[in-house]
Amino acid sequence: MIDFIGNRRKAYLLSLIIIIAGVFSLAIFGLNLGIDFAGGTVLQLTLGEDLAMEEIEAALEPFDELEGAAIQVIQGRDMAGEPTEEGVIIRGPIMTEERRDALIAEFQNRFPEMNPGDIRVESVGAVIGGELTRQALLSLFVAILAMVAYITFRFEFRFAVATIAALLHNIIIVLGIFSILQMEINVPFVAAILTVFGYSVNDTIVIMDRIRENIKNRKRSEYAEVVNQSINQSLMRSINTSLTTLFVLTALLFGFHYFIGSLDLIVFVIALIMGVFIGTYSSIFIASPLWLNLQDYNLSLKRRKVA
Repeated sequence: MIDFIGNRRKAYLLSLIIIIAGVFSLAIFGLNLGIDFAGGTVLQLTLGEDLAMEEIEAALEPFDELEGAAIQVIQGRDMAGEPTEEGVIIRGPIMTEERRDALIAEFQNRFPEMNPGDIRVESVGAVIGGELTRQALLSLFVAILAMVAYITFRFEFRFAVATIAALLHNIIIVLGIFSILQMEINVPFVAAILTVFGYSVNDTIVIMDRIRENIKNRKRSEYAEVVNQSINQSLMRSINTSLTTLFVLTALLFGFHYFIGSLDLIVFVIALIMGVFIGTYSSIFIASPLWLNLQDYNLSLKRRKVA
């Protein structure tokens, strides 16, 4: 039997180091907010031919407002894995309709094989971006309140505190990694975070339920042994569930990258993969040991009152 409880301080230290690195990156570099939150314009053009970054930069040169814009060259693949038509995604500040039309015309002049019927244009103003940010934070807050209420009703408040602490641990780490890597934060990312919320809490509740069953008629001095036993009994279930989920997510990541070429969906899947890894880790190494710490603290308070 693996001694998870005996090694909990090592797990706490590892999480603390990762969280500090993430918080430091968030404080210094912040998050790379996409146009969904920061506002801006996205143009996706299918150019229909091989191209070099120099050609794209030359086409953008007359447009001063796009200086420093993010440029992504994309290439799809058919079912045989062969490259298909190439395209480009340009992410920059808000552009007027007149300037957007001028930019599209510039690309049509430089790339005659460009498909004018396969153009995607998205514009989000700063006000709408701010509203999306508030809605995203509100969604997370409501999810946390609902989980606390349910877990408290179904189990007890200390179970709820340990579970929510582990979930917040997961979110902070994912945000920190995205900040360190400067990956774009968009609406699908928020959907991924909420999905990770549900996935992680399910895995944690399974272990908590096992603890509750095993702890009946056991002395408080045996709580550490019971928690360790419960984690070991649920270990293979947690690993198998996570692996099967990761297999599906890896297949989706491969498909989105090679066949669809959607950066938004790729970010969504990457956030989910991170969440599955971190959620499984926190369910085993963070949530259950935290509950034991809360139980020990509660017991020490009762002893002080008696004394």
